[in-house]
Amino acid sequence: MESMTKRRLTPEELDALARRATGAAIVTSAELTDGFANAVWRLSLDDGRDVVLKLSPPPELEQLTYERDLLRMEARAYELAGAAGVPLADLVAAGFDDPVLGGDYLVLSALTGTSWNQVRLPDETQAALRRELGGHMARFNSVRGDVYGYPHSGITGATWREAFLAMVEALLKDTERYPTELPVPEAEIRDRVHRSAPALDAVTEPRLVHFDIWPGNAFVDLSGGTPRIQAVIDLERAFWGDPLAELITPTIFAEVDPADPFLAGYREIAPLELDPVRLDLYRAYLYLILLVENGPRQYPEEEYAPLRDAASKGLTEALARL
Repeated sequence: MESMTKRRLTPEELDALARRATGAAIVTSAELTDGFANAVWRLSLDDGRDVVLKLSPPPELEQLTYERDLLRMEARAYELAGAAGVPLADLVAAGFDDPVLGGDYLVLSALTGTSWNQVRLPDETQAALRRELGGHMARFNSVRGDVYGYPHSGITGATWREAFLAMVEALLKDTERYPTELPVPEAEIRDRVHRSAPALDAVTEPRLVHFDIWPGNAFVDLSGGTPRIQAVIDLERAFWGDPLAELITPTIFAEVDPADPFLAGYREIAPLELDPVRLDLYRAYLYLILLVENGPRQYPEEEYAPLRDAASKGLTEALARL
């Protein structure tokens, strides 16, 4: 999707960045436009490698508070989740505060598979892939941290309750810089979240949470007889918190079905007990992100309107249950 956060580079700038990052020149390049925030290109290099370059937004663009230094968190998540056995692209290079363009970049090995949301597969194959993905996310969530929240953005807490309330408050404060039409008054959002926050005390250890896992962020390998998950992508929204939050994006705008293959696959690797209050808190947080992030990104209205309507409805319903 088009977004104001996506950096535009000339072919010369792109080639120069590739040379600084990889030591090789570009033979061919193609922008990948499916993402919502960072500019991404697939590059064929003159040393024979195919890579993906992800570039942070322009440094002069003021993003949401939690979005500060997102690519630094993503680089760390690649290292940690890869070590835990999650299938990922290889992290080829990472650069922070690039001296020429400013901002950060990541270079990842290009995947040979296909984005899951771009293929049509039989229901039983979809269910098998969903089960497999659930197991991978259990491994992702097995990574332990030492602080809750977004350390790269300075939104943290000594407890999960403290960190989560700070995460919600940061989004509400962002509406002062980027006025956002919310379906529920800010005071009511704050009141309902704080009233339900004691449920978060059940979380006693920070775990790595992707919080953006859906078929568009998983590649499948169709080259063999049985389709398999090749890799999980786009780790930039990751935070340290409650593994239960991992169920929110795979079930976006819907309830969690106890018979969901994703949940079954997860539980084959690690236990996960459902808590309706915590689930609604995490739904409310995601839908709030989807509404507030349009401020700096300025999506095309015709593309964003359905997402805004769904997020408004979802936020209203989740808060009403709290």
